[in-house]
Amino acid sequence: MDTLIQDAKTLFNVHLSARQVVALVNYERELLEWNAKFNLTAIRDVESIRTKHFLDSFSCVQAWKANPPYRLVDVGTGAGFPGIVLKILYPTTRVTLVESVGKKAMFCQHLIQTLGLEDIEVIHARAEDVGQNPAHRETYDWAVARAVANLNILSEYLLPFVKLGGTMLAQKGESGPAEAQSAEKAMKLLGGKLKQLIPVHLPGVADDRYLVLVDKVAATPPKYPRKAGIPMKTPL
Repeated sequence: MDTLIQDAKTLFNVHLSARQVVALVNYERELLEWNAKFNLTAIRDVESIRTKHFLDSFSCVQAWKANPPYRLVDVGTGAGFPGIVLKILYPTTRVTLVESVGKKAMFCQHLIQTLGLEDIEVIHARAEDVGQNPAHRETYDWAVARAVANLNILSEYLLPFVKLGGTMLAQKGESGPAEAQSAEKAMKLLGGKLKQLIPVHLPGVADDRYLVLVDKVAATPPKYPRKAGIPMKTPL
C-alpha cells in the first residue's frame, strides 16, 4: 500500500488520509474475495488492482484539479471504478453508479455497506434508460466512464446525464485521440464540445492512457439517448 500512497501523491497530487487507506485496503480484500466467486474483473493480483484500478481511478483528479464534482455519475461502473474510489477520495461528493450487470451492481451495493459510505447509490439498469429518467437527466456536473464503449457511443450514454456547464469525462486507452476526433460530430449532436485530452501515465503500464473531457454546451435533444441497445448497434 505504501507504493500506492506514494504514487498517488507524486503522480496526481492525491494525499490519502489514514481513513482512506483503510477503506482502500478493505475494498481490495472484498474485491479479491468476490472475484474468486463471481469473476467481476480480469485483474486479479494485488499489484495490478492498485495500479490499474485504484491509481487509474485517482487519475480523474487531473480533470477537475481543485474543484471536485458536487454530483457525479459513473456509467458502467463494473466493480466500482472509478466511482467508489472517487467517493472514498471525496466524501462529500454525491455519487450515482449505473451498472447493468446484476452481480457487479450487487458487489457495489455490498461494498458501500461494508465501507459505510453515504450519499452514494447504485442503479441496476441500462444507461440509456437512466439517461431518459427526469430524476437523472441533465442533473450531474460530471459524468464519468472507464472503458465502456467507443467515444461516439459513450457520448450518447454520458452527455444526457450532464447539466449545462458540466463535463463528461471518458477514461480511454491509446485510441483516445483518434476516437475523440471521430466522435466530435456525435458530441455536437448531443450538446457536447470536445474540451481537451489529458495524457495519463501509470507506473509499469506500457500503453498510453487519456482522459477525454467534453463540455456540455447545449441541452441534449429529447430523443437521446435512444432505446437500450440502439446506440451500440447504430452509433451516431
